[in-house]
Amino acid sequence: MEKILVPVDGSESSDRALKRAIELAVALKAKLSFLYVANVNQLAVNSCLSAELLEAVNKAGEAVLSHAEESVPEGVESERLLETGSPASAIIDVAEDSGADLIVMGSRGLGLVKGVLLGSVSQYVVENAACAVMVVK
Repeated sequence: MEKILVPVDGSESSDRALKRAIELAVALKAKLSFLYVANVNQLAVNSCLSAELLEAVNKAGEAVLSHAEESVPEGVESERLLETGSPASAIIDVAEDSGADLIVMGSRGLGLVKGVLLGSVSQYVVENAACAVMVVK
């Protein structure tokens, strides 16, 4: 196992998944890829997103990704990815495109504005990912 994808959103469930992913990365000497998905599809009203709203969503994502990276101990390689769109689809696409061996994610996330990882998202990922998935409660 060389690459672990960790979708993050700043929720408690996401933080528990982050902790578990770091433990695995240390033990396996794997690379961590932190993914924040801004669910702008649900924020769009009449298909128009203001530049200010998009900037705020991206800023929130950068803060969550920074928190994730700050948790990584020295010697563990990590990268940060910021995507927009449907969280479930984005997680699957990024996992496939990056060659992730494992996805470690929380079972529930924050609300709409913070970049959601809902229970239905984790269920979708479990059912559709080509790689192994660990859902952390």
